[in-house]
Amino acid sequence: MSSDVEVGTTPAAPEDAPGEALPDSSATTTPRRAPQRPPERRSARSQPAGRSPLRAVALPAEHGGWGLTAEPALLGLIIAPTVAGGALTAAAFVAFLARTPLKLALVDRWRRRRLPRSALAERVAAVELAALAALVAWAAATASGRFWVPLVVAAPLVAVELWFDMRSRGRRLLPELAGSVGIAAVAAAIVLAAGDGGAHGEGARLATGLWIVLAARALAALPYVHTQLARAKGRPHHLGRSDAAQVAGLVVGGIAVALDGRLVVGLAALAVLVVVHVVTARRTPPPAVVLGIRQTVLGLVVVGATAAGVIAL
Repeated sequence: MSSDVEVGTTPAAPEDAPGEALPDSSATTTPRRAPQRPPERRSARSQPAGRSPLRAVALPAEHGGWGLTAEPALLGLIIAPTVAGGALTAAAFVAFLARTPLKLALVDRWRRRRLPRSALAERVAAVELAALAALVAWAAATASGRFWVPLVVAAPLVAVELWFDMRSRGRRLLPELAGSVGIAAVAAAIVLAAGDGGAHGEGARLATGLWIVLAARALAALPYVHTQLARAKGRPHHLGRSDAAQVAGLVVGGIAVALDGRLVVGLAALAVLVVVHVVTARRTPPPAVVLGIRQTVLGLVVVGATAAGVIAL
């Protein structure tokens, strides 16, 4: 580069330094090396120290899913307690646990990548799915009715949820609704496993009605929760959608009462839930933890009222 610089074409020295000598050409053309920065270390936030890989793969991050899984199992067992119902309850929780490693394995395959967690997630999912199959087989061996019918009907809903999970979109409203309505079929399966609906008769109509009550509860609750979380974070939201979901939940609950009049107590509990949602949606949204606790309590109220109505009426 120094051979290309000619004295006649070199610019004059600045006016504020008239007698200053020209710098050496080699000094002006040699690039200065940037100081080397030490390699960055991952912070404790990006890579938590001491966190078990197995725990990260096997335990669900959705705390609300425990309640949505427990509600149909509890409702079914209160109305029709059987050994087969206990097996189906255990199967519901195993299915909920298996969703996490299965989701991670599907995400990695969808993105055509192989991470250290991939093999572990596949192994955990295989073990839990095997346990799920064993529990369902146990229920089939001890059941007195066709409990598998609502499970087959709910299978497409679970498939929709997994389809969104595989694309890392499982937190959207549609897959959450599909999964919640799908897992609510466990209540119907437990009642049908008792043959005649346990000690309360009319198994098929009662089982379907219980499923619809829990579906109505999810239909009213999930849009409300999404709205409250959006409000708490200052994100755009549509309060009218939450209100419309409350109306839809009551309408769906009315269908359950048309199938079995004893479910009117459950519909009354749904009405209380709707009033709470409509009122609190117009107040300052609580923290996510408080919101989750409230939803758990409301869900148990709906379950308890529905079961009490079936048993007492």
